[in-house]
Amino acid sequence: MTDVLQREKRAAAEGAVALVGSRSIVGLGTGSTAAIAIEELGRRIRAGDLEEIVGVPTSNASHRLGIECGIRIVDIESTPVIDITIDGADEIDPLQRVLKGGGGALLREKIVAARSRRWVIIGDSTKIVDRLGSRYSVPVEVVKFGWSGHAEALREMGAAAVLRLGTGESPFVTDEGHYIIDARFPHGLDDPDGLARTLRNRPGVVETGLFLGFRPEVIIGRAAAE
Repeated sequence: MTDVLQREKRAAAEGAVALVGSRSIVGLGTGSTAAIAIEELGRRIRAGDLEEIVGVPTSNASHRLGIECGIRIVDIESTPVIDITIDGADEIDPLQRVLKGGGGALLREKIVAARSRRWVIIGDSTKIVDRLGSRYSVPVEVVKFGWSGHAEALREMGAAAVLRLGTGESPFVTDEGHYIIDARFPHGLDDPDGLARTLRNRPGVVETGLFLGFRPEVIIGRAAAE
């Protein structure tokens, strides 16, 4: 990653954390840019700029990082409403539809987003696309039983669909114990909403990385000129 993109990520993360007020319940996103936001949130808590902050993590990784940064973590079951969630994205289109899931946390991320009063998406300038799926694969989270049938169905839809691998040749397993199929559409998605509906109607498909209808507040970092 270039220094410019790293500065853009940091600028976006800092801008999002500036929206957090004391006594807030904060959803902690997953991924490289969200990690910067978690670290910045922890820094402001330690500096005394923010008080009585609790975090609701979207993954085991963000849970661990939140604790390392001194953020008090609470379980989502005790927080029916989250004040603000700060998360990253793989792609954002002109209609502010979002593609997520490169980090494998799409199911928990979507659950937390659905409970949030404000859903703030942060990223660098490369995350803006004309069409979802033009740069990244669409992640599809599925139960282990019968996963190959979903991969075949995605291939019939025109995608190059592969099971995501983790360590070595073993399948990647999500925090909820599922597999992920990464579906790469060669020209992006003509109809993200239609694809999401089709996939969600398949028994065994748990969730997709298409975050549609969430009305995010988008902050794209811009690196200052040297």
